Amino acid sequence: MDLPQHETALPKNDTQGNHPPLPLLITGVAGVAGYNAFRYFRELYGEQVIAIRRPDNWPLQRAGVFPCAVEDAIELSRLFEEYQFASVLYCGGSCALKSCELDPAMAWRVNVHGISSMLDVIKHRPTRLVFSSIDLVFSGDSPFSENGRRGYTEETPPDPVTVYGKTMQAAEQVILDRRPDACLLRISLPMGESFNGHAGAIDWIQSRFQKSKPATLYYDEIRTPTYTDCLNRVFAEVLHRDLRGIYHAGGPRRLSLYEIAQVVNRLGGYDPDCLFGCPRIEAGPMPPRAGDVTLDSSKLTAALGRPPFDPWPYHEEHAPTHHEWHRERTPNDKGSSTHLEAMLYCNPAAR
Repeated sequence: MDLPQHETALPKNDTQGNHPPLPLLITGVAGVAGYNAFRYFRELYGEQVIAIRRPDNWPLQRAGVFPCAVEDAIELSRLFEEYQFASVLYCGGSCALKSCELDPAMAWRVNVHGISSMLDVIKHRPTRLVFSSIDLVFSGDSPFSENGRRGYTEETPPDPVTVYGKTMQAAEQVILDRRPDACLLRISLPMGESFNGHAGAIDWIQSRFQKSKPATLYYDEIRTPTYTDCLNRVFAEVLHRDLRGIYHAGGPRRLSLYEIAQVVNRLGGYDPDCLFGCPRIEAGPMPPRAGDVTLDSSKLTAALGRPPFDPWPYHEEHAPTHHEWHRERTPNDKGSSTHLEAMLYCNPAAR
């Protein structure tokens, strides 16, 4: 049975009149959230939308994407002088957990000094800033809010267990201290296409199954994933409106990493014997793993006046019900990479 279609079930290009201040600069285009946001806004507003990538990421060649490290204040200032950006959607940062653990200096340079550099450049400008943070600023050890609702609220003090989470918490505080008119959206796993085919959660899991290699995911790391179709429209509305401070932007369906892999395995028609599960404690100390980092997005829902996200996956029958669910193949299971892309990379309700 399908879940009811929410108000977010709009045509792909429909922003409900929520036009961001233009020109718009997008950072972090190498990541899933930034890449899909760039394609979305570029299709709507053409050359008024610019993105930057790290200079060493030469494979990311797209019209409107320029090489510029966000911590390079000189080059960033030059771009601002040339394009006079009225808004910034900041999706940049290094999110590779192990790389951040092994090289904390790099993580702090990219994740904290990067946003500091951006704030220096826009210090005397009326630039609208929306910053994409992450659910991993929480440990996942106690995801119950004081009001009894399931999940972390914006009032819960962060307690990250990874270098990545700690640097994102520090970046948040820098923005709150220096740019109180900015909006910080804590997202979970954005589900959509990546520029290189392996940067996203779906990509990595699917790549293992496509090669008939084993993939081991955790039973007890819980996330609240969202379609990038929905996230793009949230970005558009938040850029357009005067929302300030921190808002949680997690989807309505809670899934473990193991359950996410179950969905990919079954909808892609892959060998169920390739999927393995284990608790986080068996993963070893490097990198540390968060637990249940469910986000309570009630504040964002109230601010927008509507549920911001459809569930991922959208169809109820695509949601796992037990640990062996991915093995329950029926004659109605379409099981192909094409079916997977249609159901998991794109919101079926947005077509």
